[in-house]
Order: sequence, then structure tokens, then C-alpha cells
Amino acid sequence: MRLRDMYEFAIGAGIAADPRGEAGVRKVLDVAKKDYEALPEEKRWEFDAESLTNPYSDTRILLGDPEKEIGSMLVGIDLEVGEVLLADTLRSRGRQIDLLLAHHPEGRALARLEEVMGVQADVWRGFGVSLAYGDAVMKVRRAEITRALHHLNSERTLAAARLLDLPFMCCHTPADNNVNSFLQKQCDDLGEDGTVDELLDMLKTLPEYRQAVEHGLGPVIFEGEGSRRTGRIMVDMTGGTSGPPESLGKLAAAGVGTILGMHMGEEHRERAKQEHLSVVIAGHAASDSLGMNLILDEFERQGVDIVGCSGFIRVSRV
Repeated sequence: MRLRDMYEFAIGAGIAADPRGEAGVRKVLDVAKKDYEALPEEKRWEFDAESLTNPYSDTRILLGDPEKEIGSMLVGIDLEVGEVLLADTLRSRGRQIDLLLAHHPEGRALARLEEVMGVQADVWRGFGVSLAYGDAVMKVRRAEITRALHHLNSERTLAAARLLDLPFMCCHTPADNNVNSFLQKQCDDLGEDGTVDELLDMLKTLPEYRQAVEHGLGPVIFEGEGSRRTGRIMVDMTGGTSGPPESLGKLAAAGVGTILGMHMGEEHRERAKQEHLSVVIAGHAASDSLGMNLILDEFERQGVDIVGCSGFIRVSRV
């Protein structure tokens, strides 16, 4: 399978599961086109041309020839210098590794992570929070993330991969969109009268979360009680990184009773407690693995060998 085909399939899978819908994604691409066309010729070299066809700044082919045929890949939740060296060691021992595929972004894809955060406003809209509010608070939060990421040495891993001639791709929001959509359907089927414990039991029927339980990192209740009814469940697993804590108050007022997320900081948990929201944390690596698996199954169908590492739990649904 060509690297370009894998990249384009991942983008398409992300769009198909995007909370904004295809029309909403098209608007994002149209805005990018207008921004590009408005630039004077001497400034266009600074523009990220990939954003004209790919709405996910955190999903990129960062190294390698897009026309390269990929027969085997090393896949991880985080691929850093250690994993690059692991890939090189595997190659030296006769294992074919044609591509490094990370879930979490590196390089430019990490540096511009804030550009995908706007999708959170559209997720909240689906639960009754106004787009005007979502756009306003996410603008502030995105600026915070831009400042927080600016100091990072985000090219370190790519420098190692470049020296070892290893192509590198990351797939973040498309995978997150897929796990978000997949689990939201499961939660909608569970209904509002189910308990938090029943939500946990549902998650543990999924093999990624079953394995996470065995590793000591399975789904847990961060806030609330197992016997409490969930009310309406909002899955919060896409949009780059966490939104502002005050958004939890808006969601509670709109009728959300339980948040199902990958992770949650203490400030957000305290706010959830104040709003009497239940919070179930499914687990970060397991949730990321589920989202990646929903995309990787197509690569497997095309004959690509998938080698997992760095917290990635490979479960084939082929």
C-alpha cells in the first residue's frame, strides 16, 4: 500500500467520523483556501499547503516519499527517539519496517495542535451548548495551547528518523474522531437510565479495554458513584486536548450527566464534582488504540503488517 494512499485513507476516515459532518469540514477547507488566496505571493511559502486538502493539522506525512510502498509498519501511541532506535534494531535483525506510524503528533503536527481544537465546539453543540460559546472559549484555550507548545523540541524524533532513513507519519484527530463516534454510539445504546457501573461493564467488553484492565490501566470512575444513573453520556475523546474547565458547567446545564473521556486533570475533575457530573476515564492508551485500530484494519486488509509498540494495543477487526 502506498504511503500516500494510507495518508489519504486516514484523512477520509477522520472526515467520515467528524462531529462537524462533511459539510462542516468542507467549510474548514474553504476557509483555508480563502486564507491562502488572500496572502501576497511572497508570503505563501509560510502557508501549510496541506491544510487545503487535509483539515487535521495533527495528521501528516512528516518524513518519506508519499509514493513509497509500505509492507510493514511500527505503530505506537508515542514514537520518540527510543522507538526510532527500536525500529532500526528490528531492521538490523531482519524485521521489515517500512514506516513509523505514531498516534500522537511530532514535528509541525505537534506544534500546530491547537488548529484541530475547534471541533470541540461542534461536539458540545450536539449536547445543547451554543456554538457561539464554544467558539469563544476555544479561541482562548487554543491560544493557551499555542503558547504551551511553542518551547518544545518537537523536531527531535524526526531528526533521528531522518538520519536512519525511516519514513514517519502521525495520525491523531482522525483516530480520535473514530473512537469518539464508535463509543458515542455504544453509550447512546446504553441509554440514560443505565448506571455508571453498567457503563464500565460495557467498556470492558471491548478488547482494548479488557487488555488495559490486565495492565492495571482499565476504565475507572474519576467522579461520582457506580450506582448513580448516567443520564446523558457525552464522549469526550477528540479535539486535540482538553477544553476549559468552565465548559463542564455549560454541559451540565444543557443536560449532560456523565463524561466519558480518555483522561482528565484535577481542575476539570473538581469542576465536574461541583456540577454533579459523573466522570468515567476509559484510559488514554486503550482509547487511542481503539481509534487507531478502526483505521488500521483497512491497512491490514491491504496486506500491511502491523507491529505494535509504545502502549499501542493492536486488536484486529478484519
